[in-house]
Amino acid sequence: MCIRDRDKESIAQAADILRRGGLLAIPTETVYGLGADGLDETAVLHIFEAKGRPQDNPLILHIPDASWLTRYCEDVPDAAYKLAERFWPGPLTMILKKKPCVPLRTTGGLETVGMRCPDHAVTRAIIEASGVPVAAPSANTSGRPSCTTAEHVREDMWGKIDGIVDGGPCQVGVESTILDLTCTPPRLLRPGGLPLEALEEVVGPVAVDKAVTERLKDGEQPKAPGMKYRHYAPRADLTIVEGPSDKVVETMNRMAAEAEAEGKKVGIIATDETASRYPHGLVMSLGARSREEEIAMHLFEVLRKFDDTDVNCIFSESFEDAAIGAAIMNRLLKAAGHQVIHV
Repeated sequence: MCIRDRDKESIAQAADILRRGGLLAIPTETVYGLGADGLDETAVLHIFEAKGRPQDNPLILHIPDASWLTRYCEDVPDAAYKLAERFWPGPLTMILKKKPCVPLRTTGGLETVGMRCPDHAVTRAIIEASGVPVAAPSANTSGRPSCTTAEHVREDMWGKIDGIVDGGPCQVGVESTILDLTCTPPRLLRPGGLPLEALEEVVGPVAVDKAVTERLKDGEQPKAPGMKYRHYAPRADLTIVEGPSDKVVETMNRMAAEAEAEGKKVGIIATDETASRYPHGLVMSLGARSREEEIAMHLFEVLRKFDDTDVNCIFSESFEDAAIGAAIMNRLLKAAGHQVIHV
């Protein structure tokens, strides 16, 4: 079932799927989510099964507004309400202490839970009509690039879920920023659509978890999605080249030529400023560096486009690790398995 209309009947139909324990792909401003009743352990289990997702990888609960926080969270700090007033609806997930009604299956065994209010009016209306908090990781097969259109969801999930709400292309294109409010100072667990600098304007200094730039070790428990496992990866091997622009272009051209000489099919992730400087391989531009929001919006789309080709190795430029660039680099690092060449 694919739901495209935004009338009350369609919203009620979508909400009924959630209430009945079904799986529903929902649009948000960041990426499409694979939603289910976050209080229904069986429905939550079906999320993990449909995605092939490790069960220690926590899920985020989506709610229509901040008034729902106390239904599912204990000891909600004032900072949470200040952040919600400033940034909700929007691409911010807050980690809070959970109430017993939130199953451990939803939280990956943790006593904390991620809470978010998505900036998509139709999805908020569906959640409100369902009367339940919606657990919703990205609606892709685990490990693959996230879905930013309903067509991407169909490619990965058709036949595995009960419905798709087609809300058009996502406008942010990378997942939400995750901020842990159960510690002092608050800790950034995942960069995303809301820059760190904006958070610090409201709550003051924010610590940055090591998992933002490093791999968690075996046995370490991820406190939020996107911290531990390889994510966002295209089928082809991906390598990031980092350094001054001219050296990056020179190195990527040399590596591309060597790979082609070995019989490999090469892909290049470039920007508008450099795309014409790559004579080898299939070149795709993410957009202009002066508009990093555009680059973020196109990142997963480009990674998935490479999956539709015969490319088997990809070389990518890197991006400044600040503002939305931090989210772009985090996703590229995860997609590349932290395979980076410094020049």
